[in-house]
Order: sequence, then C-alpha cells, then structure tokens
Amino acid sequence: MDWPALLERAYPDNHDLEDHVRELLEIEHHGQSPAAQDHWSERDAWLITYADQFHGADHNPLASLHTFFQSHLRPWINGIHILPFYPWSSDDGYSVLDYTAVDERYGTWADVERLTADARVMFDAVINHASAGSRWFLRYLEGDPQYADFFISLPPDSDLSAVVRPRTSPLLTAFDSDRGQVWVWTTFSADQVDLNYRNPRLFLRVLGVLLDYARHGASMIRLDAVQFLWKEVGASSINLPQGHLIIQLLRAIMDEAYPDLIFVTETNVPHRENISYFGGEQREAQMVYQFALPPLVLDAVHTGSVDLLESWIDELDPLPAGCTYLNFLSSHDGVGVRPVEGILPDSRIADLLKLNRRGGGQLGVRSIGTDTAPYELNTTWFSLMETGYEPEQAVQRHLASHAIMLALRGIPAIYALSLVGGRSDQANYEQTGQARSLNRTRFAVRQLELQLADSDSVPSRVLTGLERMLRFRSSSAAFHPDSPQRVLTTPPGVIGIERGNGDSLARVYVNVGSQQVRLTHPGPDWRQSEPANGGDQLHLGPWQSAWLARDA
Repeated sequence: MDWPALLERAYPDNHDLEDHVRELLEIEHHGQSPAAQDHWSERDAWLITYADQFHGADHNPLASLHTFFQSHLRPWINGIHILPFYPWSSDDGYSVLDYTAVDERYGTWADVERLTADARVMFDAVINHASAGSRWFLRYLEGDPQYADFFISLPPDSDLSAVVRPRTSPLLTAFDSDRGQVWVWTTFSADQVDLNYRNPRLFLRVLGVLLDYARHGASMIRLDAVQFLWKEVGASSINLPQGHLIIQLLRAIMDEAYPDLIFVTETNVPHRENISYFGGEQREAQMVYQFALPPLVLDAVHTGSVDLLESWIDELDPLPAGCTYLNFLSSHDGVGVRPVEGILPDSRIADLLKLNRRGGGQLGVRSIGTDTAPYELNTTWFSLMETGYEPEQAVQRHLASHAIMLALRGIPAIYALSLVGGRSDQANYEQTGQARSLNRTRFAVRQLELQLADSDSVPSRVLTGLERMLRFRSSSAAFHPDSPQRVLTTPPGVIGIERGNGDSLARVYVNVGSQQVRLTHPGPDWRQSEPANGGDQLHLGPWQSAWLARDA
C-alpha cells in the first residue's frame, strides 16, 4: 500500500498532512537511488557497541571505535550497531535529550559519517519515549502550543490494570506544568516519557528524525521498543494494530526517500508477537531481532540437550520476501527470557534463572498486575558460559554457542562484551546500583590491546575463534541470509544445521556436551574448517564445532 493511503488511515482528519510529508520528502529526493539494491549477503556480520565502548587517551570515543574496528574487525565484520549516541539523561542513552545531535562526550556527526563511509552503520531510533529533560517535553510542560499533546497525560486514577509492562516502576509519573500537576505515561521510567502518536505533528517530527539519520549515512535504523508505540486506556497497550500502522507508514515513506534503508524492530516479546513486525503484505520491518534464540541456545548448552532448540528451528515459519532475522545471543540488555514463554517449559526457564544467580547475575522483572515475572538475565554471555567451568572450558562453550547462532538463517550480530569474552562487571553494578550495568563495561583500548596481543588470554582466544568462524561463513554463498536451512539428524547433544541448496551447500555441527562425539563425514568434496579430521569421520570434542561447505 502506498504511504498516502496509510497516512489517511492513521490520521483521517488531517487532510493537510500529506502536503507536509511531501515537503519533507522533497528535501530527500535529490540524488537518491530509484530502486533498492540487494540488502544483504553472507559477508554481513555486525558488532553491537556503545559509542564509548572502546575509549583511548588520544581520540574521542567514536574515533577510537573506528580505529578498533579497522584494526581488529574488518573485513570479517562489516557492520556496526552503535547504541544511542545522542545527548541523554539516563539509561545509558535510551533517555534521549536531543535526537538530532551527537553527544559531545562521544564526538561529532563528522565522526559518525566517517564510520558510515567505512562500514554499514545502524542508528538507534528511540521513538517510543524521550527524556523528561528533553526540549520537547520541557516545552510541553511550559504549555507551548507547538508541543501540545506530544505526550500522554491522564487522571491519576485511570484504570490501567490491563497494560502489559516491561518494568515495575509506576506507569504514570507526576510533573509540574503550566496547567498544574499532570500525570504522564512513562512505560520504562520516570525519566522516559512516552510519545503520543495520536498527534500528527508528533508523527511529522519523528519522521523528520528518521530522515535525518538516513541523511547522515545510516544503513539500518533500529526502532527501539516499538511494541509500545500506541496506548489505549483499558487495553494492553502493546502490539496494538495502530502501532503496527505507524510502523507501516514510516516504512512506506522512508522507502520512497531511501529505498536501501533497512528497518529493524526491537520487540522483546514472545516469538509469535515478535515476528508480526515483519508485517507481511503490509510491510513493516525488513529485519527483526531473533529474541527467542539466546535463551534457547543457553538452555541447550546448559543442559547438553538440543531437542527443544531443534524443534523450534524446524517449526520456524517461512520468512516474507525481503525479510530476515537479526541473530544474536547477548546485547546491552543481557538475555531476555520472555520470548521463550510457551517454548521452554517453566522448569527449564527456572533452571536458567538459577544458573544466572550462581554466576553473580541479576534478574530483571516486569509487572503482571500486582505480581512480577522474569524479564531478562542481567549478566554477560561469557559469565553464563563460565559458571561452573574453568576458563578454558568457558571459551569452548562460548564459541560453541556462537557457532549455533552464526550457522542459522539471518544476519549475525555480536555484542562487544561477547566479542572478547567479557565477564559481568560487579564493580560497575555496585557503583550504579543498576543491574544492567553488569553487562555494560567500557574498555580502555590500550589495556584491551595488551590482552589481545597475548594469544593465551580469554579475549584473544574468543576473538580469534569468532573470526575463524565468520571468515568461513563469509566464504560460502550457502550462508546467505536468505538461504534455506534445515536441521540434520545427529547424535544426542549435537546440533547439525544445513544451509543452502543446489550449487552451494554448507553444514555446521556443534557439540553442546562435555563428551567427544563422532559423526560421518559428508565426503571428500566438502572443504572443512577446523577441526580438519580427515577420513570418513568427524571427531567433535566437548563444545566444539565443525564447519563444512561444498560449492560448485
């Protein structure tokens, strides 16, 4: 459906809105490609990082990130998801003060654009909420008519018991305004005030922000927490049809101005709800985070059993044309467990919570009425792999788990701490009191360089192991994100993934158990990454993977 028709559906009483959108698009049309190109290939792999994750004394953080990327990650990683780099007031960037600026602590737009010239870069669009200190919200409180109804105020006694929450903080927060005290909708925290998409002027401002990101070189735009975009008193206010319509509308307009731009939705919800953001015929995101994958892989490596993981992979629905998954195991938020509700039995989820506690992790919870439920494991992936094991075994488990993720259909993304086997940062947690700080360590580049120069260190071994797998992955068209996949018949404790068809086939076998396993080698016409056993058998040691490909 073309965007004017979608605009009419979303805002039927605002007949001049189409003219305003066309005015914005007139600015963008000059020099734009008339048709979209191929969006991705087997060579695509992404780093997830904060703007200041890699900092050095000689450069600003964005420049240090660029240098680290050039020195250690190219060409086997070609994309960077930079978490919000705009001025912010809390939540490590997710309370945005100014959507159109680069935080001066990180660098400038010139630094961002130098990165976009050297890599595909994903920008965060934190468009469910803004900072309570933002100009938009302060003008709203002051009664500026240009910002009227940019946010949602309700009587404090409104019945919001049906609202699905990702947090346990109050849903309404009191603020002083020119009209007296107002109670404003705050899904995530008192410092994160939700935007009101009923207001067409607000929609135009958000559209302008997305166009600005594309103008600065964004290859992808991550739509943060968009399952909460539309609010209804008396309803769940999550995954509502009106929210889907807003995403369809944004996608249709952006397609006209920047046809190569990719939308990625970040919707940490059960799997069936998550994949609804592909949109089908009513196109929404070209890519969604594969949120069920991290807890399923964690369960497989923890139990040594791949049965539930295999069943889930087998039952994945075919993807709409032009869509794929963003596969990952860990992010700045840790490991969500809500996406596997109805997939993993409650007892298996409880075992993961126990594992997390034993490793020093914390548990994020969400409200369900007057009760709470598990939401995410606040820890690093490597700490989960290391709990109960020696560092050498932890490295093997870490790499084996990533082998599963890298083998699957989609585009892989690796969080900076997982890239080098980062452990949970207890000192950071004690300093901030925020559980997510366990998984948000920043690196001093010089110190990290010394660790990477030591081939026996955990960071060096993890980075080298990931590089080896990603280089092999990029060498075969069978690993194209659109390439078919199927689960192979294997001994217990081993998962086998076959990718491709016709002239290009690949197989990845991963042993998630602690015992050596033997498999039949597919034949001499298959080239193989390590371990190169030779003969007619594959010998997989504990937590070891084998990568094979056959190309015409």
